Amino acid sequence: MGKGPGLYTDIGKKAKDLLYKDHNSDQKFSITTFSPSGVAITSTGTKKGESLLGDVSLQLKQKNITTDLKVCTDNTVLITATVDEAAPGLKSIFSFRAPDQNSGKVELQYLHEYAGISTSMGLTQNPTVNFSGVMGTNVLAAGADVSFDTKSGNFTKINAGVNFTKDDLIASLTLNDKGDAVNASYYHIVNPLFNTAVGAEVNHKFSTNVNVITVGTQHSLDPLTTVKARVNSAGIANALIQHQWTPMSFFTISGEVDTKAIDKNAKVGLSLALKP
Repeated sequence: MGKGPGLYTDIGKKAKDLLYKDHNSDQKFSITTFSPSGVAITSTGTKKGESLLGDVSLQLKQKNITTDLKVCTDNTVLITATVDEAAPGLKSIFSFRAPDQNSGKVELQYLHEYAGISTSMGLTQNPTVNFSGVMGTNVLAAGADVSFDTKSGNFTKINAGVNFTKDDLIASLTLNDKGDAVNASYYHIVNPLFNTAVGAEVNHKFSTNVNVITVGTQHSLDPLTTVKARVNSAGIANALIQHQWTPMSFFTISGEVDTKAIDKNAKVGLSLALKP
């Protein structure tokens, strides 16, 4: 998490990335090119079941300002402008999705050696205001994440969490859904030379008394090829192999099988991301 505690979204992120990142059951292809003026153009196509989705993204970076424009097949356009280091440790983000006139949002993030704060607000007459804050160090940090609906006058989200980092292990505990759910996660680097790591996550929902346990691992077969696998207490097993062609181009094959219903067809996902 760097020199400071990071943002609230960093709590438990390492375990979540190990267990869930890059696993998918879709077919996805993306290619990025650069114009002579330095604009990055990314075209993406995704097949989800019988549906075909696509989008084209443009990104322009000028000094500390990054502008993103994303045109989707659902006839929407997402515009995002990010200003890094407007002041030391401060990042500001403005986003708007056309043609929805109520989709505008502004977000401020501030990182300090002993704190991380993020606040966002919708640009509407009665916006939802979100605030998250973390205090501590890169070893031990605690924070909260809340959302308040100014129209109804109610808190729509109240979460809290704590994160502990020590050498090659990270443990976190979060209380979510206004206290109705608790999540505990663990991430441990077993062999840094081969990027071997293990992770686990336990979710408990008090209202339904349901527990879900997920465990997973990753290992690098060589400097350019990584394998990952996970299984949960419901019997769903996932695995993937990812090969890095160039520093920013990846080919990934992933699969999912229900071990309690082997007769069902396994889900297979393919992803190809090309970037010069």
